[in-house]
Amino acid sequence: MDKINTDTAWIREMYCRNGLTAGIITYFRNIICTHYRIYGRTFPWRETDDPYRILVSEFMLQQTQVKRVQERYIPFLEQFPDFFHLSSTTIPEVLRAWKGLGYNRRALALRQTAQIVVRDYRGMLPVEEHEIQALPGIGKATTAALMVFTSRQPSLLLETNIRTVYIHFFFPDRERVKDTELHPLIEKTQSWRHPREWYYGLIDCVADMV
Repeated sequence: MDKINTDTAWIREMYCRNGLTAGIITYFRNIICTHYRIYGRTFPWRETDDPYRILVSEFMLQQTQVKRVQERYIPFLEQFPDFFHLSSTTIPEVLRAWKGLGYNRRALALRQTAQIVVRDYRGMLPVEEHEIQALPGIGKATTAALMVFTSRQPSLLLETNIRTVYIHFFFPDRERVKDTELHPLIEKTQSWRHPREWYYGLIDCVADMV
């Protein structure tokens, strides 16, 4: 996309000269939001507010291509539609349903998480950050993603695609960029009113960057 590349060049030049100004923040937000409105992708896990369904997608998307997740996501939910069904299944059953996604430890961690949610939270995913991160198989990135996508709570979400976008716009000539350098940029540029759509936009922007 010529437009996004032109916009990229302007941001790089202005950021190099002046740092992160209010004007750059506004311009960057407009790029991401406009791109998402026009080219944003549709997935079943983006069409729901159900924390369980979003949690399942986050586990599946860890280290697995989106296309493969699309193939297994709905069948998995048909077999295990909520925390209660998943928590009561056997390990062989959940592994059979997970077949094709790889990294079976994620399936086992997802089952353990379902059991804890049923036992300690009456079948409802907790909303507090420390409680989410304490669940099996959930690190900082997945915790932030769950807070953003299930509760629409602004959070510092840094995963591979988002990292790529920020490096592309703000650190084009750097081979190594520390997460601690990206954190302030993410915090200052993110949308506090629409965090869910904002992060979807960042993730979808990667395909059109050159």
